[in-house]
Amino acid sequence: MAFKCQRDSWVRQFTTQVVSCCPAKLSTENGGKKETLQGFHVILEDTILFPEGGGQPDDRGLINDIPVLRVTRQGPDALHFVQTPLEPGSEVQLVLDWDRRFDHMQQHSGQHLITAIADLMFGFKTTSWELGRQRSTIELDTPSMTADQVAALEQSVNDRIRARIPVVVRELAVGDPEVELVRSRGLPDDHTGPVRIISIEGVDANMCCGTHISNLSDLQMVKLLGTEKGKKNKTNLVFLAGNRVLKTLERSHATEKSFTSLLKTGPEEHVEAVKRLQNSLKLLQKSNLNLLRDLAILTAQSLKNNLDQEPILVLHRKDGDSEFMNIIANEIGAGETLLFLSVGDERAAGLFLLAGPPEAVEKLGPRVAELLEGKGAGKRGRYQGKATRMSRRPEVEALLRTFVSEQSTEQ
Repeated sequence: MAFKCQRDSWVRQFTTQVVSCCPAKLSTENGGKKETLQGFHVILEDTILFPEGGGQPDDRGLINDIPVLRVTRQGPDALHFVQTPLEPGSEVQLVLDWDRRFDHMQQHSGQHLITAIADLMFGFKTTSWELGRQRSTIELDTPSMTADQVAALEQSVNDRIRARIPVVVRELAVGDPEVELVRSRGLPDDHTGPVRIISIEGVDANMCCGTHISNLSDLQMVKLLGTEKGKKNKTNLVFLAGNRVLKTLERSHATEKSFTSLLKTGPEEHVEAVKRLQNSLKLLQKSNLNLLRDLAILTAQSLKNNLDQEPILVLHRKDGDSEFMNIIANEIGAGETLLFLSVGDERAAGLFLLAGPPEAVEKLGPRVAELLEGKGAGKRGRYQGKATRMSRRPEVEALLRTFVSEQSTEQ
């Protein structure tokens, strides 16, 4: 069947009756964490809340002020997931989340228009599309698309929008000969009722279950953001339609103002200013690296003076890297002393290196990594890796001193 939302996509409030209400579960993901919500599937006599389909996400809204968390289609019915039960036979008031719906209408109708014009101009067929949260993607059956083709396509699409071409929704019987003439990927196996045809006059006629604008002027404009390499010799064309273009422009303008304030230059000079900063940073990094190497050599020479007095040498430095530690280990050289070096924030993560007699390092290395809640690897008298708990360094030193003490006793 065609729901009220499909017969009239502009209706924002609607009164209907509850047909049934059955216990149900909804799997969701919040911040990467999956959870299962307990609730109910409500079937209504009719609905203005669109169930997901045709590449378009489902609507959100309220039933008697109760939030609808998901709408799906099951045969001829729309299942509304809510967490409060509703009495079958009762009259209810539906309120649509219009901002979400209108955004979906603009992106979906924009996809129809882009798909049709790409086919007319270049013969590029659309094989799939995705309505994303911030941008949408059309998969075209072509291995590549030039920048000139993208620009020409964008120009042609926006010319149609400015021409205020009507978008007409018609319902035809499944056996109507005209159904065979429209662009389609076929009807779903559980389809019932008439076939919906979305026509952009003089441009396209396409079988679709989604919600759409009534005139291309409702799109305002379309911006093609470029292409990305798709799978199996296909090209992904990324686009924005309608209010998303305005919101993106607002974000870009705010970013531009921030760069102007930080860089103390006008927008036209931002790129060159950033390039200068990058070059300066590279020089500073090179200079810092040279200083760090010199410091490592001086530190190693200082530590050498204690080799005869201490069986264990421990050194921690907040600033440094693996090369810093390895230079120290190289300068001190092989010997009987256990050398435990670490760099990084003592209250956070960092790097460590254990050097000394190969047998001792092979035995102690994994235990050091375990104490620091990290991981590492080693060979030929060195074991190094990453640590997540540098605050446990004193425990590592205690482990090493216990080991040395036990070795001395055995001898």
